[in-house]
Amino acid sequence: MATIDLPTQAQDRPAKHRRAPAWLQVTPLTLTFLLFFIVPLVITLIVSFWDFNEYQIIPAFTLKNYRAIFDGCSSTTDLCVTFKTYWSTLKFCAIVWAVTLLLGFSLAYFLAFHVRTTAMQTVLFLLCTIPFWTSNVIRMISWMPLLGRNGLVNQALLGLHLIDQPLEWLLYSNFSVVLAFVHLYTFFMIVPIFNAMMRIDRSLLEAARDAGATGWQVVRDVVLPLSKTGIVIGSIFVITIVMGDFLTVGVMGGQQIASVGKIIQVQTGYLQFPAAAANAIILLAVVLMIVWGLTRVVDIRKEL
Repeated sequence: MATIDLPTQAQDRPAKHRRAPAWLQVTPLTLTFLLFFIVPLVITLIVSFWDFNEYQIIPAFTLKNYRAIFDGCSSTTDLCVTFKTYWSTLKFCAIVWAVTLLLGFSLAYFLAFHVRTTAMQTVLFLLCTIPFWTSNVIRMISWMPLLGRNGLVNQALLGLHLIDQPLEWLLYSNFSVVLAFVHLYTFFMIVPIFNAMMRIDRSLLEAARDAGATGWQVVRDVVLPLSKTGIVIGSIFVITIVMGDFLTVGVMGGQQIASVGKIIQVQTGYLQFPAAAANAIILLAVVLMIVWGLTRVVDIRKEL
């Protein structure tokens, strides 16, 4: 009997040893997640319920920060400042999402199905990353000599006699904000869609063509459904970044366009940290609802 039990004990020991390193591997990621995400989020939530005045933050529970956010929102005749600001932010978010999705899907499709060699795909990807070699501020400022009142675009249009006076809406406008967003964040849509397309079995495309499908039908009925995971992931990236962005709106909007991120940045600048924390929690809740809605469309965990 002893000779029969020994192999069983010998087999149990490696299994226990294999389980222990797995927990050790998860521990650094768990600690990092707790330290840099959960703890700051909890602190922000706590501070959002604190009181403050012109000189100090008072650690006393109050709901006035949240009441101030929705002050006047009960009126049915006019939207309050908060709803107007969220509407402006969501409008930018929807436009940028649509444009980046169109560009990202088109570029990813070209890279995945029309560029044959891996080396050329790598080169083209590096070209897409060139704008990220400089800071966001420099990339935004680079548009000003082009879009300004005396910029190259206006000068070219005036020289061609297409316009009689410079176009004012090219810079410090909704157009310039959307343009900057698209310039900055299209790459975040390209990468996940490209990764999803590279996983598509090429024999499916050949079978669709052999069945008489046109190029558009192949894209609509084969490529698009099989790329939905990448589309959702890219959409989450773009939407979450745009919703909280304040630098792009401030620089390209000439400090004249409101956004939720801009309100939080201004409140932080005036040391109104409890009010800024309350706005941040509301913004987080809105973003989480959007992300939840996207994940209802596609179960990312099952698709990956």
